[in-house]
Amino acid sequence: QVQLVESGGGLVQAGGSLRLSCAASGRLFSSYVMGWFRRAPGKEREFVGAISWSGDSTYYVDSVKGRFTISRDNAKNMAFLQMNNLKPEDTAVYYCTAKRQPGLTRTAYDYWGQGTQVTVSS
Repeated sequence: QVQLVESGGGLVQAGGSLRLSCAASGRLFSSYVMGWFRRAPGKEREFVGAISWSGDSTYYVDSVKGRFTISRDNAKNMAFLQMNNLKPEDTAVYYCTAKRQPGLTRTAYDYWGQGTQVTVSS
């Protein structure tokens, strides 16, 4: 079982950068695929990307590819979402997620954090 807590959200200007952190519980953190989702007001939740158990593989949706980077530090039980060249349309609540099944899919995530707000101004 894993508990997740996101942090690092805030207000930034368009073109700026922000790094989100996800602190996870559990001694078997390295056995979980970590994913990131976001939900903007009035829109359905959107899959952003994921990182494999080892951190060797990542997947990103086209809208963030080249701008966002997912990483993890298994020794510290943490995952990260580095966001560069932010756009106003990136404004959303961002969620850290984890799942036991391998594969960088956009479904079947078992654990969810409470979310952290990211607001990008023009």
